[in-house]
Amino acid sequence: MVQKYKFEVNYLQRTFALSQIMRKIIYSFVRQLVFWILFFNFTRLIFVLYHLTIIRIEKISFLEVLGVFYHSFKLDLATSCYFLLIPFLLLIIQSLWSPRWFNWINKIYTSILIVVYSLSTAGEMGIYAEWKTKLTYKVIKYLSHPSEIYNSAETGTFFLLVFLFFLMATPGIILYLKFFYRDLIDIRRNIWFSVALTLLTPVFLFIGMRGGIQQIPINQSESYYSNHTILNIAAVNNAFNLYISIFENLQNFNHDPYVFMDQKVADQIMSDIYKTPVDTTLRVLNTRHPNIVFIILESWSADLIEDLGGEPGITPEFKKLQRQGILFDQIYASGSRSEQGMASIFGGFPAHPVSSITVQPDKFVKLPSMVLDLKKNGYNTSFYFGGQLIYGNIKGYIIYNGFDQITEGSDFPKNLPRGKLGIHDQFTLNYLVNDLKTKKTPFFAALFTLSTHSPWDQPHEKPLKWGDNEHEYINAAWYTDHCLGDFFAAARNQPWFDSTLFILVADHSHNSYRNWHPESREYHKVPLLFYGPAIREGFRGTTIHKLGNQHDIVATLLTQLDIPAKEFRYSKNLMNPHTPEFAYYSTEDGVGWIRPNGYFTYEKGPDFYYWWTDPKLNDTIRQEGKAYLQTVFSDYMNK
Repeated sequence: MVQKYKFEVNYLQRTFALSQIMRKIIYSFVRQLVFWILFFNFTRLIFVLYHLTIIRIEKISFLEVLGVFYHSFKLDLATSCYFLLIPFLLLIIQSLWSPRWFNWINKIYTSILIVVYSLSTAGEMGIYAEWKTKLTYKVIKYLSHPSEIYNSAETGTFFLLVFLFFLMATPGIILYLKFFYRDLIDIRRNIWFSVALTLLTPVFLFIGMRGGIQQIPINQSESYYSNHTILNIAAVNNAFNLYISIFENLQNFNHDPYVFMDQKVADQIMSDIYKTPVDTTLRVLNTRHPNIVFIILESWSADLIEDLGGEPGITPEFKKLQRQGILFDQIYASGSRSEQGMASIFGGFPAHPVSSITVQPDKFVKLPSMVLDLKKNGYNTSFYFGGQLIYGNIKGYIIYNGFDQITEGSDFPKNLPRGKLGIHDQFTLNYLVNDLKTKKTPFFAALFTLSTHSPWDQPHEKPLKWGDNEHEYINAAWYTDHCLGDFFAAARNQPWFDSTLFILVADHSHNSYRNWHPESREYHKVPLLFYGPAIREGFRGTTIHKLGNQHDIVATLLTQLDIPAKEFRYSKNLMNPHTPEFAYYSTEDGVGWIRPNGYFTYEKGPDFYYWWTDPKLNDTIRQEGKAYLQTVFSDYMNK
């Protein structure tokens, strides 16, 4: 009886001791997480107060300013999880061995982060007026010459920023040490709790770092919510943004990897490439101010289109549209990702290796924008997508383009059927038809389709019984094509239809049932179709054979509208019979270059040429392609 009593007492004591250990360690972890969320918002508040004058000038409402703190939460939480990786490792050790001095490692680590983060916030306050951006990898170069930073700032402003730095860092460290961190001393060892802590906590940290269990990890787009740049910059976490900027440009800090010749030589080659002897154009529209509807087709390869070399029966509705439209049959996507396609279509900026310009707000804000040009000319603008625009920071880029209305997955009616990636094409296209009834004309609307992206879970039959490894892909294309047929049948009954130009283009290509080599030109070929009653009758049902890219759409369209397009230096007018013929595409580490008399793909890493169509060709084509990549990448690096 006595032994049983002693056993129960010992068991209760051990259980109580374990619960004490668990509470101390878990509370320590949670308190540190809460601290970072509060500290990020404290520095954010200082940033907002510092720019009150700009907020007043832009007439931003108080409620919209408050949105900064709401829309920043998820990115702050992800950043906090990154910051807590080291404290987590320390807590694992402390659950087994916890001498007093060990706590100082955590205190010093966190204090350093507080100082660095406060410094980044103060730095962003100083540069916003000039650069209208957050701190990026470029700051690393400037930090190597601190005297230049001091000399370029007004003395009063410089010392005010130093004061604000201390105002953020000092209270941050004091509050953390006094209220949020508790020393862990002489904790009794419990191996099972340590094992559980080691196995479970990383799962929660990983989920937090990627922003949840959704397919696409979190990025800066999560915090973009306003047409006012100052609010988006305030909402995006400094540390997260700087990490992305450094990660995207790490290998290019010290040199541009795509320098093949003297830049003066490259500039002359580029000038020769774009030389157009006669500045003219075919006038294919019957109005200068048509409504414009872009339908951006997710992953559509040219092999889906019969008249572009594909098998018949995949996209019969597209074929019907061709009879009343203008088909461009020699168009190539400059990149292989959706965010690259968006920058090409709306900004006229070609894709390039290594990274995408849309993931770096400090760079894409320096691009010209077709959408902004249309808005200046009286167009009402809107953008629609049934999924999440967070991928590749597309949302941030779309917001920069100034669309009056952005409708993504969560903004559509909740009763619309959804797949794994979002709302199926038939429902978004139907929504577009009805929503355009409410738009003031002329309007510019862009809808990005979704169903031709894996996992191909569209709610429809799959009538195509062939395709081998791309069977699901071609059936998804058949489904989207069927949806396009329904969309245009409904659109023809709308009052705005008769004065509307529709432009259908892919964001990028995709592997097809023909399984082209990824380096080949065939792999990168995409459809482009102008369609609608706004096209003059004499041009309906025609085909333009000129070599071009998605980024040529900007100059082609704006010229038809009598809107200057010189800002878009890489975009050429495909309606000008005298425009030179060439097409460019980027690969993971190189360039593809197409001329009417030959083409090649070059990979820099192995220094290897693919698909050299005519060994008798001289070096001219090779030099052109390399000069083009060098110029585009240098432009990207210097923005």
